[in-house]
Amino acid sequence: MPDNATRVLYVGDLWRGSTALHRMQALRDLGADVVTVDTRPDRLHRQERSLPMRILRRLAGPLDLTRANAQIIAAARQHHADVLWVDKGLTIAPATLRAVRALRPQCVIAGYSPDDMKNPGNQSRHFLAAIAQYDIYFTTKSYGVGELIGLGARCVHFVGNAYAPTAHRPVAVTLQERAEFGGAVGFIGQWEAQRSASICAMATAGIAVRVWGQDWERCLCSAGPLQLEGRPLWGDSYALALCSFDINLCFLRKSNRDLQTTRSVEIPACGAFMLAERTEEHLALFDEGKEAEFFSSDAELIDKTRYYLAHPGARQAIAAAGRARCLRSGYSNQERMRQMLRIVDGLRR
Repeated sequence: MPDNATRVLYVGDLWRGSTALHRMQALRDLGADVVTVDTRPDRLHRQERSLPMRILRRLAGPLDLTRANAQIIAAARQHHADVLWVDKGLTIAPATLRAVRALRPQCVIAGYSPDDMKNPGNQSRHFLAAIAQYDIYFTTKSYGVGELIGLGARCVHFVGNAYAPTAHRPVAVTLQERAEFGGAVGFIGQWEAQRSASICAMATAGIAVRVWGQDWERCLCSAGPLQLEGRPLWGDSYALALCSFDINLCFLRKSNRDLQTTRSVEIPACGAFMLAERTEEHLALFDEGKEAEFFSSDAELIDKTRYYLAHPGARQAIAAAGRARCLRSGYSNQERMRQMLRIVDGLRR
């Protein structure tokens, strides 16, 4: 570790497969000296997916079950951090951030969230009370810049979504793995009403769709070609499934008002073909018909699905060009983190 390495106290949900873990690893790849406080380790992530824990979270909101606030203060006493990085700190109290500022006056306190933080479902009382304590807050929602300032943030910067090169990469798929994970058309993500309706429209039109993710028992579609797996995929299984589908659907979460999402870059980064909802931000990320394909209605979604299932050469060329665009345009976590560190370094100076 070089003597001038940026010293980062990184706070986030670091269970295996989380995007926060990918961002932390990217910091280390960039040469930062990183000390971590894990707000959701693997064991807790497994517990929180149980029905009793989901009910408790709904009733009480996010809980500091790892004593992360106490861990942060202890780590700030022990380590001379240049940056306190809080990845979606729903359980991090304003008093904790004030304590860090008193202990390390030169430390920049940076916040980050991949979610729509104006959405009450993504907020917490700690987040709302602590937002003014951050020196800078990074958001992947372009509309979130003004809204976070309206909530009390001092400085907000928009940054695009990212993929993890070690996790989201082309994978050679066997026939057995394709049968286990993939198929003609697939979607990996949680149930939401509008995406469910679109997938049901595809199945009703006779297109076989396979879905991985939580809460799909809420889908009432009974069309034969629809296969609901009823569980999420993480880590290597996620990339393997993306590479096992001829066409990967990319729906945006309406409750988050998404214009892009992590899936928007993870699919092309795997060298997989993406058919995504058409937005201005998607069109800025990838050239339509050359590096990805887009749709604005169920009719267009069905037409393009049928076309690309019948034209594998065109599909494969677009998938390869989409991965090349991810590499060329710097959509990796390493490049996104490098961009954010430059901004943080400017605040330090």
